[in-house]
Amino acid sequence: MKSPTFSSPSVNGSDRLTEITLYLTIPESYRQEPLITQLVSRYQLQVNILAATLGTNGGQGQFKLTLIGQSEAINDALTYLEELQVSTVLDQDLDGW
Repeated sequence: MKSPTFSSPSVNGSDRLTEITLYLTIPESYRQEPLITQLVSRYQLQVNILAATLGTNGGQGQFKLTLIGQSEAINDALTYLEELQVSTVLDQDLDGW
């Protein structure tokens, strides 16, 4: 599945901070990898974990996250997750999980 692309208009030629909420499904093979930490360190995003579930005895993990950063950094992070085959779905409805 192709990751969604998020765009935000620039203000005076500079990229302003934007915010998106999305759901991630992380395969069991990445369970021990610091994927969320990579979003912070590699892409300079602020990450807020709104909800999370982890399978017992291994399994995939599911997260609801808010990402805050420049729109280009958010798009780069979504591409990174797509390359790892991490399922990402933008939250179009902010009513909750």
